[in-house]
Amino acid sequence: MSNREIVVENLGKEYAGGVTAVRDVSFQVNSGQIFGFLGPNGAGKSTTIKILTTLALPTRGSARVGGFDVVSQADQVRRIAGVALQEIGIDPLMKSVELLSMQGRMFGASRKEAANRAEELLHLVRLEEAKGRRVGTYSGGMRRRLDLALALVHKPEILFLDEPTTGLDPASRRDVWEEVRRLNRELGMTIFLTTQYLEEADELADVVAIIDNGAIAIEGSPAKLKASVGTESINVAFDSRETAENARAELGDMADTIQTDRDTVRLYMNQAAQTIPAVVNRLQQANLNPISLTLTQPTLDDVFLQVTGQRLQAEAAQPQVA
Repeated sequence: MSNREIVVENLGKEYAGGVTAVRDVSFQVNSGQIFGFLGPNGAGKSTTIKILTTLALPTRGSARVGGFDVVSQADQVRRIAGVALQEIGIDPLMKSVELLSMQGRMFGASRKEAANRAEELLHLVRLEEAKGRRVGTYSGGMRRRLDLALALVHKPEILFLDEPTTGLDPASRRDVWEEVRRLNRELGMTIFLTTQYLEEADELADVVAIIDNGAIAIEGSPAKLKASVGTESINVAFDSRETAENARAELGDMADTIQTDRDTVRLYMNQAAQTIPAVVNRLQQANLNPISLTLTQPTLDDVFLQVTGQRLQAEAAQPQVA
């Protein structure tokens, strides 16, 4: 069986002027896993992806993709890895079957082989009925699926997806999710996924790693990471950040973990529902009046907030029409 692992050891990257983008990153993605790679802006996420896809050289450490070193065996890495970047560079005047056939020829396929592969991929990503249309007429979701197909032309063992659903409406986003699941399930493909949507990582990833300040801050399955925060959370919202901070000081001894998120105090603990009356009573005694109080299960957003001190905010982009 082919090696579909990604192994990163003590990876570091420094730019001119002494700017450190990646400090000491180590992780392993096993064959057939979907690996979610998350991090705030400037954390080192983009630099790590560039190194893994041979678009940048590391300053120190090593990385192997599919058993090949990303520096000394970059050509082999490009042969076994597919890359779908966030910015889709697709000629709007061409048709999808033409783009896919051209990509196949670039990877050494004959004209017939490239045409057959194009038809196969159009079926895989459910674009057969649109193959005669110019790509410029495609919806955002259709263009994302075509971008996936282009990354799969050479039958890669490992697929890198860089924020594949940014800007898509919810329906198109779920279409892409289904394609990713199918590629992983039916082809056994290892998938390295970066995303701005924590719900997306929760839905798709077997393992999630969060990078912060150039190093891996936490890693594990979504369920394990959420359990590390607590089994439930009491979320108490106030009319100002200052009031929330005062409430945190009053409630600090009542929770296993407590966080302030702007004007909301979050208390994480087991059996949180039974603690609600005591929380309300404590706040009343301190003359702190909440706007609302809710009980929820922890999410990856809570994990991200705990690890990085901020929430992962998706870029403000208008969703594209499906």
